[in-house]
Amino acid sequence: MDSMFGLQCPIPITEYPTITLAHGGGGRLTQMLIERMFAPAFANPALQTLHDGAVLPLDSAIRNPQSAIRLAFSTDSYVITPRFFPGGDIGSLAVHGTVNDLAMCGARPIALSTGFILEEGLPMEELWRIVQSMSAAAKTAGVPVVTGDTKVVDRGKGDGIFINTAGIGIIPPGVEIAPTRARPGDVVLLNGAIAAHGIAIMSVREGLAFETAVESDSAPLHDLVSRILAAGGEAVHVLRDPTRGGVASALNEIAASARAGIRLDEASIPVAEQVRGACEILGLDPLYVANEGKCLVIVAPEAADAVLAAMRRHPLGKEAVIIGRVVEEHPRKVTMRSRIGGLRIVDMLSGEQLPRIC
Repeated sequence: MDSMFGLQCPIPITEYPTITLAHGGGGRLTQMLIERMFAPAFANPALQTLHDGAVLPLDSAIRNPQSAIRLAFSTDSYVITPRFFPGGDIGSLAVHGTVNDLAMCGARPIALSTGFILEEGLPMEELWRIVQSMSAAAKTAGVPVVTGDTKVVDRGKGDGIFINTAGIGIIPPGVEIAPTRARPGDVVLLNGAIAAHGIAIMSVREGLAFETAVESDSAPLHDLVSRILAAGGEAVHVLRDPTRGGVASALNEIAASARAGIRLDEASIPVAEQVRGACEILGLDPLYVANEGKCLVIVAPEAADAVLAAMRRHPLGKEAVIIGRVVEEHPRKVTMRSRIGGLRIVDMLSGEQLPRIC
């Protein structure tokens, strides 16, 4: 038995002998965990793109890739604290998050599953509120919860409730969305102001009071994405929802996958004044704060105006703007032109800025 264990590969992340909160923050340590441990262990063609979900060809798509639909499959888990926050709760967030991951693959979501891990002692009334919120979110999105599972753990071992959701969706013929498709000259669009979700969570945790309540932007984005695809077609190259790690980490992941540079314009990136003020008080950079209703769109320049116009006609995209471009310079890096004209590197989040944010 000892000789068998001696033949196993060494643990690939020697710098951190134990898991830290930062490994779940969506930044550099999350990326290291995925690239050095999970991706090699589970290596297969569907996984290697490291997209928001897997794109799986059906039999017809294997025979004729250009004219057949494909299946998108995604899963996510929700461990947020607090469970109820301005603009949402763990239940609606779980639905929106998986619907959005499917949408970022260019898919039309068709069904969800859910798994509940419940801690002994969780008030039944609180569970009922969460379940009713999930039900309402699924009905509003038009994506039913069709199967699920429930487990209960001992008191003190589950933090009340954890929720896992998985979803499947249909990708229509001709839609090719992947982080590797970003290319120099492409335009980077964003559907509205960033960092509201993270600040809504922190306002509850820290007891911050605002003149107007800061609410999470949590929302299902699949209808907005359908408008984007209708306007841009094959010119839409990348879609990404900047959740954990925020806009900065999401764009760094795309730049690394595409082996291209991305240059942002700081003055063009919308941040609500109350959110900006809260970030200053808390010492946070809005670029790294989580969002749950935002969509980054990377599109060929000839289609950018049409896609931007389509986004602005949708309620979730009425504040859409161009925030940058894909460039040949500084491949695999994101830079930003500051408000005073300087150029700085926007690196991936290196630690855990906001624990238990989704």
